[in-house]
Amino acid sequence: MTVTDIAAFGASSSLGAFGGASNRPDRHVQSAFSAVLEEAGREGYASAKPLASGESVAESAQKALDDWFGSERNGRYATKESLEELQQAFGQIVVRAMDEGGYVDPKGFLAGLSRDELSTLQSVNSLAEPINVGGLTEEGALNLLLPPAAQVDLNHDGITQSGVGNGLRFPNSDTPAEVVEAWDAATAGMSPGAMMAFELRMMLPLLTANIEVDDNGQFVRHYEPGDPGWRNPFNEAGYSYRDAVQSMIDALDFQKEQTPIDQYEEQMAFWRRFGEELAANGAT
Repeated sequence: MTVTDIAAFGASSSLGAFGGASNRPDRHVQSAFSAVLEEAGREGYASAKPLASGESVAESAQKALDDWFGSERNGRYATKESLEELQQAFGQIVVRAMDEGGYVDPKGFLAGLSRDELSTLQSVNSLAEPINVGGLTEEGALNLLLPPAAQVDLNHDGITQSGVGNGLRFPNSDTPAEVVEAWDAATAGMSPGAMMAFELRMMLPLLTANIEVDDNGQFVRHYEPGDPGWRNPFNEAGYSYRDAVQSMIDALDFQKEQTPIDQYEEQMAFWRRFGEELAANGAT
């Protein structure tokens, strides 16, 4: 993928009015379940905030889960019937997982669940196929016990695995807190479709880092997650989000004559705003 291809990606997206950073349910549930993971001796979100004073981990998780499911009523779960029943069934599994060491040994815990309970996890995670516990990695198993918005990149390869599915997300559990703050400020008020396009563009360094070309720029091969040559540039020393944003600005300028003026201005407004927010939050 060339620089101009990257600049053109998502150019037709429209941006809503910008506002201040919101208190997003995703961030709440990420922080709450990071505390759950920490109790199990695991890493949560780098951007997680401390729990409210006097609130237990279980109370925080339940409250965050309720808020998150409510926020997804017209989103992720808009077509689900009996959402309250699904939420209650998932909440009961979460409580059991906290009480029975499910976040310490997720595969062992999943192996003890009933077919109906596994079906609940399949539905919450929108998985196409029934869950085969024996075929799961530890990361894939662990993330089935977390709300989708709070799932983690356990092995830090840049991919978030849920069940047997691999997903790209930005910000993810490794994204520094100051970058998340900048992102939330820059995307506040943006439509979900426009935000998704920008999220994918922020993940392009992961994709391009795993494409090998020869000295003439011709494609040689691409690496898959788990391959010995797979790289996660976001976790490499010296990676700069501010430099990445500047590259997006430069690429968009390079494509300016081929981009409709309204799309160019909308795209440029976002990247400049995000760059300013990164600087204001002390991100590198």
